[in-house]
Amino acid sequence: MAALMAAGPALAQATALDDPSIGGRNRYDNCLLLIRSAPQNALNAATDWEKAGGGASAQHCEAVALVALRRYADAAGKLDDLARNAGSSAERADLYDQAGNAWLLGRNANNAQSSFTAAIGFSGRDPDLYLDRARSFALKKDWLSAENDLSAALKIAPSRIDIFVLRASARHAMGKKADARADIDQALKLSPSNAEALEMRGDFKMEAGDQAGAKADWQAVVSQSPRSNAAATARDRLNLLNQPAPTKPATPAKP
Repeated sequence: MAALMAAGPALAQATALDDPSIGGRNRYDNCLLLIRSAPQNALNAATDWEKAGGGASAQHCEAVALVALRRYADAAGKLDDLARNAGSSAERADLYDQAGNAWLLGRNANNAQSSFTAAIGFSGRDPDLYLDRARSFALKKDWLSAENDLSAALKIAPSRIDIFVLRASARHAMGKKADARADIDQALKLSPSNAEALEMRGDFKMEAGDQAGAKADWQAVVSQSPRSNAAATARDRLNLLNQPAPTKPATPAKP
């Protein structure tokens, strides 16, 4: 989904929408800017623009505004429609991918899978499309299909650390613990300080009974990547580890 720049006051941005020359931005860019501060105003402006002949640009801004308003199904449907009518294969793949991600935000795994499959049909050498479809399979806990898509992604991009980490998660969910650990080891071979891989290796070590090894990995994550999501998880793990064991209640004396 398009990244949104910081927006100014909603009224000023609404004025800019009507005058593409303001600030050197075109109408589409200003529509995206308005979404950040006033998504409903942006949706209204984009709808008016579409009625006035704004075409695909206006419709896409509508879709992005709908995502910001958490109307995910409406956004995804609009993006699927845009993809069906787009010109080039690259445009259609990108729009179907955006639609799939909107469906995922709405927790609709089946529709997300369909959109991602359509995207792959137009751009079958893009590893991120397989990764995204794997996420839709994971939402359904179809770990085997997720693993297959992540393996396909790795054939295209064999050095992608994030894909190794995701495949490790899918394999672990299926009980393929040795294969999951092999994926994490490969990820850390490629990037020894990768926070997500270190945090997951700590989880695997703890599961195997290696408390000291798990603690070392989690501490490394907190030290090396303190602001990462992996560090937040590692801190939670360490806090649980450091909690004192519950004591048994004293047995009352017999009278």
